[in-house]
Amino acid sequence: MSESTSTSDIVGQLASVISQRHIDMPEGSYVASLLAGGWEATARKVLEEAAETVIAAKEGDCEQLAAEAADLIFHLLVLLEQNGTAADLVWKELENRRR
Repeated sequence: MSESTSTSDIVGQLASVISQRHIDMPEGSYVASLLAGGWEATARKVLEEAAETVIAAKEGDCEQLAAEAADLIFHLLVLLEQNGTAADLVWKELENRRR
């Protein structure tokens, strides 16, 4: 990650791409296929990725844990989009909790 790109910028950019895919629903897009499957299918993916994240943490494999956490965050962003919940609401909630 470059010094000019913060973590929140990356996640925000990803959320924007997911939102655009939701609008465009391009053929062959993984995001579009998740969205077309309904929230239950996306929720199952979130649960699957959460389990894989926990397993990677238990095994102590830092690289695998990072990869699984990225998958979990990605699928959670898709679920938020699918349910019309702006990712910014999550960031605001986290900011409020920090106080």
